[in-house]
Amino acid sequence: MTNGPPLPEHVDLEIGGMTCAACASRIERRLNRLDGVSATVNFATDRAAIDFDGTAIAPSELIDAVVATGYDASIPVAGVVEDLSALDAQRDRWFVTGLFAVPVILVSMVPALQFRGWQWTVAILATGLFGWSAIPFHRAAWRALRHGTTTMDTLVSVGVTAAYVVSMWNLAFGTAGMAGMRMAMTWSPARSDPGEHLYFEVIAATVWFVLGGRLLEARAKQRSTAALEAIAALGAKDATLIDDAGVERRVPIDRVSVGDRFVVRPGERVATDGVVVEGTSAVDRSLVTGESVPVEVDVGDEVVGATINTSGRLVIEARRVGADTALARISRLVDAAQTGKAPIQRLADRISAVFVPIVLLVAVATFAGWMISGNGAAVAVGSAMAVLVVACPCALGLATPTALVVATGRGAQLGVLLGGPEVLESTRQVDTIILDKTGTVTTGRMSVVAFDALSGTDRSSALELVGAAESASEHPIARAVSEWCTAEAGPLPRVHSSVAAAGLGVTAMVADPRGAALEVEVVVGRAAYLEDAGLAIGDDIRRWFDRPDAATVVLAGWDGRAQVAIAVADQPKSSSAAAVAEFRDLGLRPMLVTGDGEAPARAVAAAVGIDDVVSGVLPAGKLEVVRRLQDEGRVVAMVGDGVNDAAALAQADLGLAMGSGVDVAIEASDLTVVGGDLRAAATAIRLARRTLATIRANLFWAFAYNVAALPLAAAGRVNPAIAGVAMAASSVFVVGNSLRLRRFH
Repeated sequence: MTNGPPLPEHVDLEIGGMTCAACASRIERRLNRLDGVSATVNFATDRAAIDFDGTAIAPSELIDAVVATGYDASIPVAGVVEDLSALDAQRDRWFVTGLFAVPVILVSMVPALQFRGWQWTVAILATGLFGWSAIPFHRAAWRALRHGTTTMDTLVSVGVTAAYVVSMWNLAFGTAGMAGMRMAMTWSPARSDPGEHLYFEVIAATVWFVLGGRLLEARAKQRSTAALEAIAALGAKDATLIDDAGVERRVPIDRVSVGDRFVVRPGERVATDGVVVEGTSAVDRSLVTGESVPVEVDVGDEVVGATINTSGRLVIEARRVGADTALARISRLVDAAQTGKAPIQRLADRISAVFVPIVLLVAVATFAGWMISGNGAAVAVGSAMAVLVVACPCALGLATPTALVVATGRGAQLGVLLGGPEVLESTRQVDTIILDKTGTVTTGRMSVVAFDALSGTDRSSALELVGAAESASEHPIARAVSEWCTAEAGPLPRVHSSVAAAGLGVTAMVADPRGAALEVEVVVGRAAYLEDAGLAIGDDIRRWFDRPDAATVVLAGWDGRAQVAIAVADQPKSSSAAAVAEFRDLGLRPMLVTGDGEAPARAVAAAVGIDDVVSGVLPAGKLEVVRRLQDEGRVVAMVGDGVNDAAALAQADLGLAMGSGVDVAIEASDLTVVGGDLRAAATAIRLARRTLATIRANLFWAFAYNVAALPLAAAGRVNPAIAGVAMAASSVFVVGNSLRLRRFH
């Protein structure tokens, strides 16, 4: 027998030191050059997902390859909670930088604030900014330089270094350090003494604004691991084991082994995946499948960990524990979907790879050209300095964060929470939107859609009897019926006694509101349950089981026959049909994808105007639907609210979570719709598209300023100080353009 080809092994690496999407691309290219390696590096999650030939390369060699590229790498340790100190350090650095930067900018740019000796005070503050605040940019620029590349950090580091060196030179050896000096603004270096100008405000504005953008980015990235932590939090923390003698003991969930038997009482979560060996009950599986109606389970039926037992006592034998459970598989699906996203290549990072070397060459050529032409060192230095100043990326640093800040604030007012810049890239191209059913298109709660008291039965009395009988049950359908009857009839009669049969119905002795007897025996439940109780079911009531809306039908009877038929269903939200119409107006093709059965799925889809329906799918099935559509070339948005939607939300090009849903769905999504109104999802897409358009406009004008100003600076037509003012003006323009998002409707 011959051996087949070796199976590929898989490892995830945590990557440290990435500052932009170009970093992720660099690491990915380095890894993929290794024999037998297929790697995807995700800047958003600081992770590398690597498939490799274990016979040809070891995981340690993969780590060495990343380190050789200039970054840190390690294999993540299971169960270790992410250290938030790095994010705290970023926030502290940005805050302290602001304390130094604001006075530097104001005093440098407002002559009326320039007191005697102001330049030395500003120099001290700027030294702190250059030597401490800008350290992350200097380090990243040096790392890129050692590997022969440039990034956005190179642009920041070069700009602030040039501004600092020239300013300090002018303070020490020029006329800028003289007492009572105020900066004079002239248009051309040839007509002024370059030794009198300072550029400390360039350092302050650039570092503070870019650090702010990085902080927003880091906060968005933190959500990736939060999604996985939220999934883990949904599982049971302990279990009640039961031995052969019937003795029960409570143990932590990690001490449950395959073959152990454990007890699950009403209201408790199922500890782990297993099979029922004793008892009957209704289990709420909406966490995993999205089904709105609890599923009746009996001896021999399989149950999934983290689902909720709603009624009877169950004894379950564990079949899968730990990493083998359905909840753990969902967690892995979410992780794989997030890591598998292609790295987002921001426009500024892509252009900076070419722009920075060009700027440096232009500055050197400018200095050399003016020296060769005999115009003197003053003009040569001034012109070269003007080139570096106009290339300083202050407006680039503002382009994305200012638009995001304004859009985030406006979105919060409209009930929409934006994730980060990577969220916006696909909104303009999205052409298909997948909608979960339960809790997204529908209310997620069972409610009475029809109540029919048969001929000869008093409706008012029937409402009181049925409502009272159902009030004795904890089943979700019983609660829905009882609440509806209470709303219709008012206070209910007293219940003297009741017996519930898990998954079948309830029999209750209720005070007779008709006064015909002291009490009446009321039976509510399935048709078979009423027949077993000796109640006759006529043909006029059996027709209810052929309802076109696929509602769940419950019967109620007393005095020897079935008297009432009740239809219960999870109904569409009042806003869902309008939301679907808005999606079509946005050019999106709506689809309903649900774990519920085909009949209820088709009924809900028809009610809200959706033609495409995929029903009966588990979390992996929803994920597969998203991937299939993406393979067909579609750009997919996904709207959901449950754990069963998390993997699909993470895989989709645009994930939208309903804020009324569980935390894991919110964490795995890109946009969150506060509340349960599906129309807000359309608003979210519109706002994201408008924000993306604003960011693109900001970036265009930021680069357009550089393109227009660089030739003028090189030609000696722009004084470095005027270049600094022009750079500030471009930043003001970018901020003003972003502020227009406050008027978004």
